[in-house]
Amino acid sequence: MNTLGLVAAITAFLTIWIGHVAVRKIEANTRVIAIPMLVAIVLGLITEYCSLITDNRSLKTALGILGITLLWDAFEIYRQQNRIKHGHAPANPNNPRHVKILAEYSTATTLNLLKRDPIGRQVSPEEAPKLIHHEEHEVSQRS
Repeated sequence: MNTLGLVAAITAFLTIWIGHVAVRKIEANTRVIAIPMLVAIVLGLITEYCSLITDNRSLKTALGILGITLLWDAFEIYRQQNRIKHGHAPANPNNPRHVKILAEYSTATTLNLLKRDPIGRQVSPEEAPKLIHHEEHEVSQRS
């Protein structure tokens, strides 16, 4: 029985999921994004190299997927910063880099606009904050 497809599927699912969460958390809490970007690039290249030198096909597959995901996450850390500038992701008011973004970009916000009630149509930037779940909005304002 060949389990390579299962190894690839599980590895892809877990690394993309964990990478997505990690990118958001790392970008929100890091004062200088170049450092985590460089770490992700180095780890990605090391992991890709390990994938090339190992003989085990399952391990080779898992390492290859992990490596390319780390390389992509380095790029996504930079893109996440742009999402914050455009108001597509919430800024962290406790991060000095985000405070500067909030001051320079009128579209930046501390509200997580994805945590709102769906109404089946596109909403304006002025309307979106009114649709945010009230309990979560109150908690984020107290933090």
